[in-house]
Amino acid sequence: MYRGVKRALDFITALLALIVLSPLLAITALAVKLDSKGPAIFKQQRLGLHGKTFWIYKFRSMCQGAEHTGTGVYSGADDMRVTRVGKLLRATSIDELPQLVNILKGDMSIVGPRPPLPKEVAQYSDWDWGRLAVRPGLTCYWQVSGRSNLSFDEWMRLDLKYIEEQGLWTDLRIIARTVGVVLLLLLSIAFLVGDSYNPFLYFRF
Repeated sequence: MYRGVKRALDFITALLALIVLSPLLAITALAVKLDSKGPAIFKQQRLGLHGKTFWIYKFRSMCQGAEHTGTGVYSGADDMRVTRVGKLLRATSIDELPQLVNILKGDMSIVGPRPPLPKEVAQYSDWDWGRLAVRPGLTCYWQVSGRSNLSFDEWMRLDLKYIEEQGLWTDLRIIARTVGVVLLLLLSIAFLVGDSYNPFLYFRF
């Protein structure tokens, strides 16, 4: 019953969010296009429920072709491949909003472990494989518990903790914490001084 209710809530929530956030999505897409060459949307293969492959969607936050340079993955705040707009998108997680389409399609859920890259899964232990037992999500314990400051083992542990505790109440608590974290980030950025997060200084025509 939980899975059926969760899927229905995921679909309704994602649909309403896409409608309500459509102005923000349009403005973000325009900002990405104006800031650097390349498409506004970046897509990449990820593994979902039971290891099924699907295309994940994100607003592009790196220079075009960044996935083919270096390690191919984001390496931290000093990663030179991240665009000016991309820094803001990553800091606020706005770059993840196109995944609402993935949720509508059934590839993902609102709450669940983040979908891994195929090359990451190739290095999974039997214990790590347990995180593919549920549909991947937009947010989970990892996103509200330190994100990139956590080690890989801590990340896996939190994902498996969610799988053990999953339920509507758990999902609602994680969603509430995610909203709180994003709001705090937005407030922090609003008070930062300097060019690095000043959206009016991103474009000089």
